[in-house]
Parts: sequence; structure tokens; C-alpha cells
Amino acid sequence: MDVPWPCSKRAFASGASLVPVGAISFALFSVQPVAMKILLVEDDRDMSKALARALEKRGFGVTPCYDGVNAFQLMRQEAHDLVILDLSIPGEDGLHLLQRVRNNGIRTPVLVLTARSSVGDRIAGLNAGGDDYLSKPFDLDELEARLRALLRRSRGHEEQNLRCGGLRHERASGAFYNGDEPLELTPREQTMLQALIARPGHAVTKERLFRVVFADEAQTHLEAIEVVAHRLRKKLAGTGAELMTLRGLGYLLREEKTPRRTEP
Repeated sequence: MDVPWPCSKRAFASGASLVPVGAISFALFSVQPVAMKILLVEDDRDMSKALARALEKRGFGVTPCYDGVNAFQLMRQEAHDLVILDLSIPGEDGLHLLQRVRNNGIRTPVLVLTARSSVGDRIAGLNAGGDDYLSKPFDLDELEARLRALLRRSRGHEEQNLRCGGLRHERASGAFYNGDEPLELTPREQTMLQALIARPGHAVTKERLFRVVFADEAQTHLEAIEVVAHRLRKKLAGTGAELMTLRGLGYLLREEKTPRRTEP
């Protein structure tokens, strides 16, 4: 953000008498929007600089960090609204860092951003204490949306449980329930349903779901997501939530107006 007075921040901080009184008054009494403070833990310095510039243009304040040891110290000593964490960092592995952070009572929301894209890696990152997971390469608009959603959740603007009909998703455990009964899902079905219940009543494109569910399988065809959707649709029978196919748009999860009866 540009400095709203005719001198550098350094000169102002040093007490140099370069600023007219009127400029100081303007700076003190003008209300400036407070940027969300993000700690960006990414060892690839080129990517870190590019991502920091992009996020700063969107109104975020970014503190870069390039290794796990310094990241832990920064999280202990400074307040941040959010943390973006690459798992493959030097000094301390990202998963171990996440566990140590949570064991020390640090509850700052963490978005795991990494090239490790298998379902197992995503589950490990979330179980270690991550609040969300985004695989590289990623869309900047999606990253921003996820960051703002994490911030709303951390400030209490989102419920810990997501619901659609009688379907309930516990964010903390990642489990799905039909009423009080746990819903048995495969990892792929669970990943797909998490993406859908996060935006009930809104279409999620087949391509985006495919990237999330099959991120680690380069040889898999786009049509494979239809198989997962077919199995998931059957398991949602009787929950009061239905999975709709919107041709040309993708899939949509919505509350069923007249819940179906499950076959005996």
C-alpha cells in the first residue's frame, strides 16, 4: 500500500522532520482498511515473490518465510490471520511443523499449498492440523476464495458443521453423517462430497472436481469423475440431500424437496 505522506516509511520511523503537520494529521485520522496478515511459507523464492505480489494486489499483507524453523518462530512470536504452508520446505518438514504448531496451542488457520496431490497426502495434511488443502498448480481466484473462507470460519462466521438436508459434515473430523449415523464413503467420494457441500446449491464444474479427486493420477480420464458421482449419488439416498448433474455445468448438491426412501 502506498504511504499516504510525502516521505518514505523509513524516514518517518526514524523521526526525521520531513513530514508537514497536515500530512501527519491526514495519516493519523484517515481510516485505512486493515489488510489480512498472511504468513507465506514457501521455499521457492521466485514463486513466493510472485504469489506475494499477487496477494498484495488483492488486499492481503504478506510476510514471506522460506523454511520450517523460521516459520515456527514467526508463528509463535507474531500474530497472523492466516498461514499458507508448502509441505516440502527445508529445515523442518511441513507435516511435522503443522503438528508442532498445533501441539503448542497455535490455532492460526493453515492452508496447505503443495505439489503433493495424492488423496493420502491431502488427508495427512488435514489430519496434521491443516484447515484446507490446495494442490499446485492452482487458480489464484480459488486460492483467494479459500483464504477468505478460512478467515470467516476462524472469526466465527461459519458453522463447524455443514448441512444439506439430513446430511451433516463435521469439519473437525471430516466425517459425514446421515442424522446420527455415519456415512461410509471412500476417500474419493469423501473428497468430492466435501467440495460439493462447501457450496450447496451451487454448481461445481466437472473439471474442478476432477482436479481435486484425481489430482495425483495423470493417466485418469475426466469421465472417471462420473463413476465417483454415480456411487456417491447412491450413498446419498435417504439423507435428504441429492446430487444433481447439470449438463455443461457440472454437479450440484442440494436439499431434496421430497426425500427418497432407501430400498430395503
